[in-house]
Amino acid sequence: MEEQTTQKNASGGHMTSTKELKRVLDRKDLLSIAIGQTIGSGVFALVGVGIGMTGRSVSVAMLIAAVFTIMMDIPMMLVSGTVRLRGGFYTQLAFLQHKKAADFYVIVHIISWTALAMYAISVSQYLLDLIGRSTINPGLVSMIGKLIAFAVLTIFYVTNLFGIQGAAKLQNAMMVCMTLGLTAFIVFGLPQVSPNYFTEDFLTSGLTGLFAAGALLTWAVGGANVIVHLGAEAKNPTKDIPVIIILATVIIAVFYSLIAVVASGVLPVAEVAGQPLSLVAAKIFPRPIYVFFIVGGAIFALTTTLNASLGWVTKPILQAAVDGWFPPFVAKIGKRYKAPVTILTILYLECLLPIFFGVNVDAIANLAIILTNVCFAMICFSVANVKKVVPDLWEKSRFHVSDRLLKGLSIIGGTVCLLQIGLLVMVGDMNWYMILSNLGALVFALAYTFWRDRNGNVNMEISYEEA
Repeated sequence: MEEQTTQKNASGGHMTSTKELKRVLDRKDLLSIAIGQTIGSGVFALVGVGIGMTGRSVSVAMLIAAVFTIMMDIPMMLVSGTVRLRGGFYTQLAFLQHKKAADFYVIVHIISWTALAMYAISVSQYLLDLIGRSTINPGLVSMIGKLIAFAVLTIFYVTNLFGIQGAAKLQNAMMVCMTLGLTAFIVFGLPQVSPNYFTEDFLTSGLTGLFAAGALLTWAVGGANVIVHLGAEAKNPTKDIPVIIILATVIIAVFYSLIAVVASGVLPVAEVAGQPLSLVAAKIFPRPIYVFFIVGGAIFALTTTLNASLGWVTKPILQAAVDGWFPPFVAKIGKRYKAPVTILTILYLECLLPIFFGVNVDAIANLAIILTNVCFAMICFSVANVKKVVPDLWEKSRFHVSDRLLKGLSIIGGTVCLLQIGLLVMVGDMNWYMILSNLGALVFALAYTFWRDRNGNVNMEISYEEA
């Protein structure tokens, strides 16, 4: 399939295509990135919320969350297992739906990934707790927290400037420490779980509460599908990416379920409902291991998510810049490490704003979650067109299914995304400001898309290929 490799920009220089990215990620790297992306603030924040919704059956809700997540991911896997998507989901929408849908997605994507700041801010909060807020001058706590978040974000921004392979190596190292920390929580905690675990405070809100908690906990279990955005840098994307999405989701769900058993089973449910894991950790660990858990578990869980995110969030933006949705300089790639320097810098500066202006983490999270699910719904619904658009490749795909099943899976996946948005709006702690912020972001994305299409120099590159 012929594709252009470079495009001339207005100054006569060259804009590099996503074809130029190094294809260096093997199955082990993709698994590490998928797990690192998924294990993050969710397990430390949402387990307590889930306990409040369903009691000790939160461990079962984790497994239900995995089922919901896989239902949403299956349509995405059908496409990523058929073609190499060099621009990730942006590419999928571009060739399966419409070019405007692709740009709408990428604008929403940029806005929603202000969430990168959330991980840096959360790291600063855990470090302040570990140091002891009471030992710091109250007037300096906020400033120190901002400086820590700034330092964390800067470290991983610089790391990713040296390319995806170096970031993947750092990811693997942090994954080891994080896994040890969370495993210690399970090993030390399980022997201390109440023998009446299944008979006291189980299914406290019936089956409705159980499935509602499962839907909420998809925010914790989901995330492995982001490796679709690494199609341009994966060695064997159509073979590895679908397998890794399922494998990582199952591993995370089982791991989280065991963590949930400890989180809900050691102390009375009334004490741990709505509380972070650090409360139970302080109960089950000696002080030195508690410190290791906070650093190697909580902090590394957040930083692996931050590092993994900086590795993949740039790819749809890069492809959109190559296609002309943004000025040519946005598509600049470093000569030596092939990192999208300009895009990383834009995201870095974007995320400094909520850090230094003290934006609430909950507000960032709600904005990211709702906007992301709007995009995921579009992506799932677009899958139904794969047979019509690339019939030859679809016929050869190892994921080929009947037309009826293809459409059914597409509809189910998209509907699950929309239902999760409804659940968050109705059940979540959202005020009118948060709701209007989400609507404003969607309206802005739509307006920019139509303006750029009319006044810009949009020339869509074919960014999918047989692999």
